[in-house]
Amino acid sequence: MNRKTLTKRKISQKSFTKNFRTAALTAALFSLLLTGCGAAGQPKDVTAGGKVQVMFWYSGGKTAAGVMEEIIQGYNQSQDQYQVTGIQQADYDETYTKLQAGIAGKNAPDVALLDSDKSRSLMAKNLLVPMDIYIEQDPSFDSSGLIPVFYNQCIQEDGTLFAIPAYGTTQVMYYNRGIFEQCGIEPDAIKTWQDLAEASGGIYRKTGSSAYGWEPMWGADNLIDMALSNGGAMISSDNTTVLIDSEPWVEAWESVRKWIHDDKSMAIHYGGQGWEYWYATMDDVLQDKAGGYTGSSGDQADLDFSIVGAMEQPGFGDHESAPVARVLQLVMVETGKDRTKDGAYEFMKYFTENAQQAKWSMATGYIPVRKSTLDDPEYKAYTEETPQALIPFNQSMHASPDPIDPTGGKIFDALSIAADQVEIENVPADTALKEAAKTAQAALDEVK
Repeated sequence: MNRKTLTKRKISQKSFTKNFRTAALTAALFSLLLTGCGAAGQPKDVTAGGKVQVMFWYSGGKTAAGVMEEIIQGYNQSQDQYQVTGIQQADYDETYTKLQAGIAGKNAPDVALLDSDKSRSLMAKNLLVPMDIYIEQDPSFDSSGLIPVFYNQCIQEDGTLFAIPAYGTTQVMYYNRGIFEQCGIEPDAIKTWQDLAEASGGIYRKTGSSAYGWEPMWGADNLIDMALSNGGAMISSDNTTVLIDSEPWVEAWESVRKWIHDDKSMAIHYGGQGWEYWYATMDDVLQDKAGGYTGSSGDQADLDFSIVGAMEQPGFGDHESAPVARVLQLVMVETGKDRTKDGAYEFMKYFTENAQQAKWSMATGYIPVRKSTLDDPEYKAYTEETPQALIPFNQSMHASPDPIDPTGGKIFDALSIAADQVEIENVPADTALKEAAKTAQAALDEVK
């Protein structure tokens, strides 16, 4: 499964076909309306009912899509200049693929929801509108209030702001309350991965092997988090050397291999269709077959917190916890339509307001991008009643940004292969990561 896909609720093929046709019809309509361009060929803003039309492509599961449509509707009702039309895509990869085709065919949306590597790729090709000019001229937009780990992932090395953060996500720990209590484990006592491994072994023994102690989520993400929390880095500070076979990586990944294959106190679900492995992992914890698992902040919408609790990822050894916090971004596509761009910006800003961030986070479990969302009355009442919602938020305050892969994903691909070797095939981490580093370094050398 591509590590860059966040949502776990894939729409059905029937729904996808319907959305695809809707997007195609909408794009065709916009294309027809744009045929009235001036002599110079400058695209004209599309208007209907006296409002400038703004097309927005996004993706997400049923819950997320429903909330997104509510936010879009709320924005449309909040003013009378612009009308945003949301078109749901299958997932972030599908959005990106169709977006590239739409840009080439001059029928792209005005706003899109993407993850950061795809946004960076488009900005590198000058296909996005830099956001600096809008924010610098808008005193009502408080960029200083955005959580740094999310906001900074929207900034290029030259300082250009190429996106606005929409929401964040990070991998946290969900534990079975009953099993922890039965085995005498205090969640607050787990400060390191070594502590968790000890607790995991205790669960496996005390339950007579009827429950695994812990279940990491299949794939490289959990393993990357552990390496970063062991003081590791993916690439050297001068961006010339791949470091994924260095000691912090090997030590962290080898520990997981040992816990799964030698100690047998941990296990993973893998393979299957779509997100089958993810839900199988969650079900094990909910059904008392595992002491806990490492999963997305977005899992909170699907969990029963009378059965499970949540805690932050621990550090590794003497190192502080530093797992990845990723950001989903709103980008403005360069269409040449000035008034449409203004409407696109206003909607993007609206999405980052506290009330909308609170609505989104409460429904989906994802992380608000503004710290001040904690002061929103509705969100404050919600987190007092459901304190586990603050676990991902608190973790994001000391998390690592998503590592940038300058090869266009080849380093992450190499890590994904290595993760399967370690987690599934019982290949020593040193062997798997050396091979991955060799492949990744060759790809990095090509782009230097």
